[in-house]
Amino acid sequence: MHAAPPAPTAPSGAPRAEAFTFGGPVPVMDRAEILDYVETWSAGNWFEPPVSWSGLAKTFRAGVHHGSAIYFKRNVLSATFIPHRLLTREVFDKWALDFLTFGNGYLELRKNRLGGPLAFERAPAKYMRRATDLQRFYQVNGWQASHEFAAGTVHHLMEPDINQEVYGLPEYLGALHAAWLNESATLFRRRYYENGSHAGFILYMTDAAQSQTDVDDMRAALKNSKGPGNFRNLFMYAPNGKKDGIQLIPVSEVTAKDEFFNIKNVTRDDLLAAHCIPPQLMGIVPSNTGGFGAADTAAEVFGRNEIESLQRRFSQLNEWIGDEVVLFNPYSIKAPKAA
Repeated sequence: MHAAPPAPTAPSGAPRAEAFTFGGPVPVMDRAEILDYVETWSAGNWFEPPVSWSGLAKTFRAGVHHGSAIYFKRNVLSATFIPHRLLTREVFDKWALDFLTFGNGYLELRKNRLGGPLAFERAPAKYMRRATDLQRFYQVNGWQASHEFAAGTVHHLMEPDINQEVYGLPEYLGALHAAWLNESATLFRRRYYENGSHAGFILYMTDAAQSQTDVDDMRAALKNSKGPGNFRNLFMYAPNGKKDGIQLIPVSEVTAKDEFFNIKNVTRDDLLAAHCIPPQLMGIVPSNTGGFGAADTAAEVFGRNEIESLQRRFSQLNEWIGDEVVLFNPYSIKAPKAA
């Protein structure tokens, strides 16, 4: 039997279709998997947290309104806190910042030589782990270094989670994607301006009057027009050229630039809604003619619905220690009277 003749192959120089993908690597923290963990798992002596504490720490400075909202709550709580001999204002500020960021706040009770309470010291929530017996606590820095606290010396203030009872989770988890999108939009616009080539285009030349030298000079001029801080114009002179012999075809949508403002505004509103803070208290300039309403009224509602509930949450330490260590003044926007 004779073999079938081979199929004719296209010459190497003939044009062919090509399909490819493009795009850089996507960071793990930009994926939705951070919210998919619903349980903690045992790492031997302690439980690992349901979400990455390092990821929450990085996200703290991802968006302008995310970190600012946490600081705002912490500052209001600090202003109303009454210092105690066991709990200073400095330690309370660190404790409150940990609780608002991670949904967990830890205080270590230092005792004197007689076994009585000496002072409370903040234990960083980012590195704290709860033992598998749910009674002891560890401070972990990687897998090698760990410190076990004495039993009964650590108070754990936690924001309850619906999926597990080992660790707390912050209230703003649902707005993490808004914070990451806000950050991505800002970084994209910053690189957009640093690049210097703000609108992509195709320079289409069909004029036979151009020589290869002219084409090379134009290519060099286009390459040199890109770079940080370059907003340069390009002059092209084509003697004996024809109409439409040189065309500039844009490939980017000019109106797409306006999406930056929409993304920033929408993600800002999502973050403020997650933190339950009125926009007028965050120094945001309203874009409508009606404004946001009176700031003093918003502050009173915010103090009643949000600050008072947080103050009661921190007062759980009093039941644990058996003393009125955590006390607050009522939140008021009016200046206190002179003594």
